Amino acid sequence: DGEHKKALPAALHALRFSTKVYGSSSVQLVPAYLLLAEACIGVGNLQQASNYLSQAQWIVLRTPDCSGAFQHRLHRSLGLLCAAGGNFDQALYHLANDIYLASSTFGVKSVEASGGYFHMANVFFHQNKMDIANSLYAEQKSLRSLRTRKWKSVKTP
Repeated sequence: DGEHKKALPAALHALRFSTKVYGSSSVQLVPAYLLLAEACIGVGNLQQASNYLSQAQWIVLRTPDCSGAFQHRLHRSLGLLCAAGGNFDQALYHLANDIYLASSTFGVKSVEASGGYFHMANVFFHQNKMDIANSLYAEQKSLRSLRTRKWKSVKTP
């Protein structure tokens, strides 16, 4: 947490190595681009984050059978970029797509979808729409606690 600047060199290496292994237009580069974008958002370099997300989005658009997992993560990152830039309506659009794709891919009660609810709640919080924000925080908390209960039941005989 808060170590975005330290993550940048490792994320750049991940992109370089992934490019060497998979080629320059492989969908396998998307996670590295998303990691770079997240690190750039964390240090406040929104323009560079936008550039990395554009590269990831271009790859996803050119990959007809791109998995919902990659697509949901891309929309989450786009939503976080828009929120960081104060474009809350566009952030909500991307986060809604994130939740839809995560729910379609992993299930409506998945931990992957719960992250989208959390980030969407943060956007509504910044818009001072507390009723909506609190409802989404409650949904996210419910999904997380459900996941915890399932995990404990697997570990505990």
